[in-house]
Amino acid sequence: MRQEERQIAVIGSGFAGISASAYLARQGYQVEVYEKNAEIGGRARQLVTDNGYTFDMGPSWYWMPEVFEKFFNDFGYKTEDFYELELLDPGFSVIFGQNDVLNIPADFGELCRLFESIENGSGEKLKKFLAEAEYKYKIGIGNLVYKPGLSLLEFADTELIKGLFKLQVFTSFSSHVKKHFKNPRLIALMEFPVLFLGAMPEDTPALYSLMNYAGLKLGTWYPKGGFGKVIQGMKTVAEKQGVKFHTNAAVTGLHVRDKRVTRLTSVKGQKHYDGVIASADYHHVEEKLLQQANRNYSEKYWDSRILAPSCLIFYLGVNCKIDRLNHHTLFFDEDLKQHSHEIYKEARWPSKPLFYVCCPSITDTSVAPSGHENLFVLMPLAPGVKDPETMRETYFNIIMNRLETYTGKNIRAHLDYKKSYCVSDFMTDYNSYKGNAYGLANTLLQTANLKPSLKNKQIDNLFYAGQLTVPGPGVPPSIISGNVAAQQLIKYLKR
Repeated sequence: MRQEERQIAVIGSGFAGISASAYLARQGYQVEVYEKNAEIGGRARQLVTDNGYTFDMGPSWYWMPEVFEKFFNDFGYKTEDFYELELLDPGFSVIFGQNDVLNIPADFGELCRLFESIENGSGEKLKKFLAEAEYKYKIGIGNLVYKPGLSLLEFADTELIKGLFKLQVFTSFSSHVKKHFKNPRLIALMEFPVLFLGAMPEDTPALYSLMNYAGLKLGTWYPKGGFGKVIQGMKTVAEKQGVKFHTNAAVTGLHVRDKRVTRLTSVKGQKHYDGVIASADYHHVEEKLLQQANRNYSEKYWDSRILAPSCLIFYLGVNCKIDRLNHHTLFFDEDLKQHSHEIYKEARWPSKPLFYVCCPSITDTSVAPSGHENLFVLMPLAPGVKDPETMRETYFNIIMNRLETYTGKNIRAHLDYKKSYCVSDFMTDYNSYKGNAYGLANTLLQTANLKPSLKNKQIDNLFYAGQLTVPGPGVPPSIISGNVAAQQLIKYLKR
């Protein structure tokens, strides 16, 4: 069969699925993407209201801009062909108390001076910390994340072997941070990315200080119009390669014969395929679409995994302007360690939650009516907890009491749109295992080759992509995951 006659299915249209589809179609394969929801984008869908608000439903932090740029460059485009990027300054703010606020400047020299004003000598220590983090970032994002994690021989690379000690895979993130900084505010600032994307700082390898380099040195950006513009840009690229997208098209089964997927069944019917990329929830694909003999992992295996958090989100439309908020504002006016412990060790609703507020209407007037604000409020939460409406409302009021005190504005009296989103919604909309929002936690035993395999070990032409496999959680890793899975399927089909 000629290459251009080979049919490939991609399950799921999040960042990983669109990325995989584009790279496969560029090689001449006929690619179709199946999406269970009415809109493409997965967690990066947008919620557009009748009264003029546009909410990003999931991702809101645009870090590692060169990963996005590489995707578009690979197809002869630039990000600016599809959306405008703005560097945020401050990149984000951290609230430790009513009059204790750290605004994180985009300029690195200013950031060093800010650190120095808080703790004597910490400006130079920050330079040293981020120089080490830059090395990890360049090795990690430039090399490690593009490895499929199928063999230890992938790491038989002279530079990698020489740099293994410097990558600090076996050092805890927490101890690494505390070696450089003593002030609790600086420690919380450096540790926050692992709370939102990983595990307890004590259980996370110091390798992930590369996230600090991404956020503090490369800057925090915003795509005008929101992350939906990024999804639309990637979809356009994929369609120009010939990819076809099917929405409201939940996949219900994969039919296997002689160690190969031969047919895919969806709510729209059956079709023959020569290869499949499953970028939908890995656990769901195994448990619901495959027979037990064709699965990589047992239910016991999945239950033993440490998941990154779920979250409680509120999408709020406010019919007035709000002072004192920046585009990204982190409320760390309670104990970070306690909230982390309640997520990862106790799996319970937090007693004194930290939370995050995104107010994109400060930067982008297109996402709210004139004179209004668009608020995205997120509280990290243990996956798998029950989330009845009464509990959501209790925490809404806990959060709003603190937000209103800080801003000096009775926000609840000015709401003209409100919607909550939590664990059970992640399960319903994305078949998300235990309602997780971010995939697997970045612990030592869930790094690189120790993550769920990119390849189905029983089926030759089925590969997985997304946040539950390599390289891990977050938007840039998901884009990379789709690329890596596509290359592996291409390698198989060309044998």
